[in-house]
Amino acid sequence: MHLGGVEFDPLDEQQVVDWVMTGLHAGRGGWIATPNVDHLQKCTRDPELRALLCDADLSVPDGAPLVWASHLCGHPVPARVTGADLLWSLTRAAAQNGFSVYFLGGEPGVPDSAGLVLQQWAPGLVVAGTCFPPLGFDHDPEEFVRVEEQVVSARPDLVFVGLGFPKQKRLIVALHDRLPAAWWLGCGAAIPFAAGAARRAPGWMGLLGLEWLYRLVHEPRRLVRRYLWEDAPYALALLLRAASSGLGERLPPRRPAHVVRELGTDLSRRLTSLHRAPGPRRDR
Repeated sequence: MHLGGVEFDPLDEQQVVDWVMTGLHAGRGGWIATPNVDHLQKCTRDPELRALLCDADLSVPDGAPLVWASHLCGHPVPARVTGADLLWSLTRAAAQNGFSVYFLGGEPGVPDSAGLVLQQWAPGLVVAGTCFPPLGFDHDPEEFVRVEEQVVSARPDLVFVGLGFPKQKRLIVALHDRLPAAWWLGCGAAIPFAAGAARRAPGWMGLLGLEWLYRLVHEPRRLVRRYLWEDAPYALALLLRAASSGLGERLPPRRPAHVVRELGTDLSRRLTSLHRAPGPRRDR
């Protein structure tokens, strides 16, 4: 299913977890993208970002409008699958299957706290390491190499990268070849959520597609422009295009133009012949 130039896989959360575990057992790595409306909106202005998302091994929608659009266009995905939810379900599966995890991103101390919380929640979880890169590290070659070597030397099976879009996607692409048997997830604010350093919207707001409103209320100065002036118009246009596409698929196919012309010519001949034919005689 394609939306905004990005292909989405019709998988629910458990199917994503099963896919990743199967890959890890087979020694086959990959990375998971969880695009939302903001990501697709940015991709309209930057083809490089779209190429990054399209390069993912799995892509699932992290956003209710994307799920709604998939239903409107007639190619529904099962459900919204968020990076914040996958962080928990993948770590639990990792603990059950003996795979290690790595937390990359967040403020100092936040990845460590997230690791401790998840180890208590999923007994047996092996945390291979944590890292909180300084701001601007991706523009500092020496600092970038330091972060890269720190992750690669830990040799984790699962790497959760919470640096925001598009920075986390670019880092995953850069590091993926160094650990080809590992699985990578760009998870945004999932690490601070798990650590308790940031509050996530209540579950009912997520189900209604209102998680963005919760974040907007708590971070208005940072998010008002992005959510109201950039993402909202894009989401509306996306839904309208999806509805139009779905309606087009449900309508009966149009007749080819030459068939329409032939039908019109035939109808014209019939009307002409009726007009010229003598009417019934009337006795006076």
